Amino acid sequence: MSPNRTTRSALGLALACVTAAAVLTGCSVREASCGGGEYPVMTIGGTGSACVPKGEEPPEGYTRYPEGKVPEHVGDKWDTYWQTHTVDKDGNIVEAPDGE
Repeated sequence: MSPNRTTRSALGLALACVTAAAVLTGCSVREASCGGGEYPVMTIGGTGSACVPKGEEPPEGYTRYPEGKVPEHVGDKWDTYWQTHTVDKDGNIVEAPDGE
């Protein structure tokens, strides 16, 4: 076998191993809602969101997501849910106004 062909075979084998490992371990490349050291918050009365450093309170006009309903990854169950729902000024979950 030529050196060039050997290199290609080794690279192919390495790629196959990485792919198999990802599938077998459930590894995914889903994007996190916020970076390390931050937590997600949502706008009151709208569908906007932001990330706040842990240990800090949400800025004015934002609130924490209700417990157990916090999006962890872009496109997950709760991220999708909060695209059509929001929290009103009294903390009630309501459908988001159109165009928000």
